[in-house]
Amino acid sequence: MQLTKLSFAQRAEVFDKTAAKITKDYYDPKFNGIDWPALAKERRAGIVSLEEPEAFEMAMHDLVRSLGTSHTGFFHQSVRRVPARLAIGATFGKTDSGGHQTWMARDVHDGGPAQKSGLKVLDVLKAINGSAVAPPQQPMFPMGTEATLLILRGTDEMTLTVTIPAPRSRKQPYSEMKAVTFSVLEGNVGYLKVSILPGLLGLDVARSIDAAVAALTDCDHLILDLRGHLGGGLGVLRLMSYLTPDKLPIGFTLTRKTAQKGYDKNTLNRLDHLPTNLPNPIAIASMALKFAGRDSSVLLVAEGLGRQKWHGSVIVLINEHTVSAGEMVAAFASENRLATLMGVETAGRLIPGSGFKVGHGYLLIMPKAEYITWHGGRFEGAGVRPDVYVSWAGERLAAGTDQQLEFASKYLLDSRAATAPS
Repeated sequence: MQLTKLSFAQRAEVFDKTAAKITKDYYDPKFNGIDWPALAKERRAGIVSLEEPEAFEMAMHDLVRSLGTSHTGFFHQSVRRVPARLAIGATFGKTDSGGHQTWMARDVHDGGPAQKSGLKVLDVLKAINGSAVAPPQQPMFPMGTEATLLILRGTDEMTLTVTIPAPRSRKQPYSEMKAVTFSVLEGNVGYLKVSILPGLLGLDVARSIDAAVAALTDCDHLILDLRGHLGGGLGVLRLMSYLTPDKLPIGFTLTRKTAQKGYDKNTLNRLDHLPTNLPNPIAIASMALKFAGRDSSVLLVAEGLGRQKWHGSVIVLINEHTVSAGEMVAAFASENRLATLMGVETAGRLIPGSGFKVGHGYLLIMPKAEYITWHGGRFEGAGVRPDVYVSWAGERLAAGTDQQLEFASKYLLDSRAATAPS
């Protein structure tokens, strides 16, 4: 989609609305250690003078990104530049190929556009729509289009066509994929993978998690796979609640306004139940009645869903592409010793982002609240660390073995053998 050039006055309007919104509502009055008012003033003339829409958008994005927090950026609502993990349901990691760095597919989620196109883990991405792409340039995709990927699979170069649907929401663009998958592994080990938690309230994905847990209820152990988890909404409460039988406090979101006036975390507005027993319209109305129009500082408390056979024998798999809601789950499990975390440190992108229209089709994404665990943990910029470090082994995966999953399963079965009566 060709963007319309804005006049100087229109660009100035967009810039000033963006700067004012950040000044007023950014969750941290210290702007993450950046002198935001001075920085915005310093760069205003140069950015507003950029006539080409692409140059203006990128300059604004770079300015906003200087705040140094995740879920922060500036985009046009034409969704021409959406990260691969959201646009096509695949994550990419840096790798060396022929003496230079390239992007290699690491997580390819079931049912996403990338998986449907035939993309596989270990494929090396060389170009998108004929344009070479390599680190530090991130793989970005236009949504609502078809994209041509030039990849290297082993020594074979090939072309894939990926169909990327238009997003349901332009404020939070992503492609649909299979959110929940499950199976029973050897040794009666339940395997549950949650790739994304779609929907603000997450009622449908919460019901999918219910169905998966019901199918795994007779398992002695559970592996919860959050590798490459893309984040999402309040469906995360249901997932965390299945890690404990009790109504444990989880953590809370905290807005700048509430932080500045002072607060008692015990008295924050409380969310301890997702009304999945009700039809969606009634459930949504009941949630709106409780939370609409109020400050978005909210205390999350596990729902108290009762004991599962596999409680006490749970592993949560994480990697450097586990973000947002996935990190909330990992942090909750770690703080309360509800599971053994295994894999590598998460991304450190544990802060909720919100979208704000700033005029002429442009959108500011920034956090207006931070997330703090019940025991005071903050993981923005420094991820959740595993209890047991297990690296990703591409060469073993090429031979058909998922080293992290294999290690997790063996760990559980060996633990059971060690505690069994002689």
